[in-house]
Amino acid sequence: MNPVTEKIKAVCAGKNITAEDLASNAGLTVAQIELIFNSEKIPSLSSLIKISRALGVRLGTFLDDNEALGPVVNRSPKPSTPVTFTSHLTRDNSHIDFFSLAASKSGRHMEPFFIEIKPSGSSPMSTSSHEGEEFLYVLQGAITVQYGMDRYVLNSGESIYYDSVVEHLVTSANDEPAQVLAVVYTPN
Repeated sequence: MNPVTEKIKAVCAGKNITAEDLASNAGLTVAQIELIFNSEKIPSLSSLIKISRALGVRLGTFLDDNEALGPVVNRSPKPSTPVTFTSHLTRDNSHIDFFSLAASKSGRHMEPFFIEIKPSGSSPMSTSSHEGEEFLYVLQGAITVQYGMDRYVLNSGESIYYDSVVEHLVTSANDEPAQVLAVVYTPN
């Protein structure tokens, strides 16, 4: 079992919340919660945000190993082991690896990530939505952001800031990988 799922189960157990209660409060189906509970893969970012809100904890609760009070300094372009989120609609892996830039910072309200986006090829992709906002800055390569009915292609040095409640999907704009600095904000 992955550590994220274990933390979700631990919070549920500590609050006496059943899978059915969690599904109802998070706006997910019981089948989606059971898939999350029984999967070796990490759930989608969208699902994690909904689950964290339903449990009354911050998103970082599921991603943190440590909780430092002071600033967090990263001196490597890849500061941690990547987290690859999956979709709650499929068992397939995502095309995006997230490297947390503040996993050990306690009480944070933003989630900064270094992201590697792999070319998706012909794999089917699903949009997602969740409360909050996202900021993406392209460090290398090019990305396509499907945002509602609109499509934006961003190259190195360009950025986008959007409300993540709108259905969105981020992919590589071509057959080359891309690197992105992302900051995700979720309200308490």
